[in-house]
Amino acid sequence: MPDFSEATREKLRGVSTATLCTALFKRGLRNQFIQDVRPVGSVTRTMVGPAFTLRYIPAREDLNPLEVFQDRAHPQRQAVEQCPAGSVLVMDSRQNARAASAGSILVTRLMRRGVEGVVTDGGFRDSPEIGRMSFPAYHQRPSAPTNLTLHQALDINVPIGCGDVAVWPGDILVGDGEGVVVIPSGIVEEIAEEAVSMTRYEDFVLERVQDGASVLGLYPMTEEQHRRDFEIWKETSLSNRTPEAR
Repeated sequence: MPDFSEATREKLRGVSTATLCTALFKRGLRNQFIQDVRPVGSVTRTMVGPAFTLRYIPAREDLNPLEVFQDRAHPQRQAVEQCPAGSVLVMDSRQNARAASAGSILVTRLMRRGVEGVVTDGGFRDSPEIGRMSFPAYHQRPSAPTNLTLHQALDINVPIGCGDVAVWPGDILVGDGEGVVVIPSGIVEEIAEEAVSMTRYEDFVLERVQDGASVLGLYPMTEEQHRRDFEIWKETSLSNRTPEAR
């Protein structure tokens, strides 16, 4: 897996999932936004990190009693203890939120271990508590029943499906107030760089539209005068930044 630098992480923190989806679309990747997954609570910072995965299968009652949690090697517990700091734990719950994928105790453990965030295409129990935590968490909807009711944890750090998106271990997940997008690890640096440039252009366009400009010829930029204005705007914006931000 290519190295994921902190510089790339910081670039991705400053762009939206909407912009990233457009950059991915340009490369023919149309199905990278995880469906029916949203923030549990308010979003205070953008979640960015490599995927560490957990796969659930449908529970079979004779193999999934409450006593399975007494086993220290239980895959769900091991995923929580093994997920590296700075990574995102992603759970394949088959888009089934009728039973929880995890609860506040396990999510708290992830937070305390320095994990970047947690995502499931199912639901979380104790969701009011999770929503009050200063920790990125994404799910389909609240779900009080224990995961054992319907989900049997089976595999750790294997390719999974989450919200109709294929997620490989090491893929980069970015989550904001709209949801979560999955970026293949091999192209994350170029996607991040392009998204930063796109965001700068979008900021310029929004500023002009707020001032009353038409989007015709501006978005997309097809008129030469707008191109010249954009270059001047970029230079002015750069000169107004602090040296640390340049």
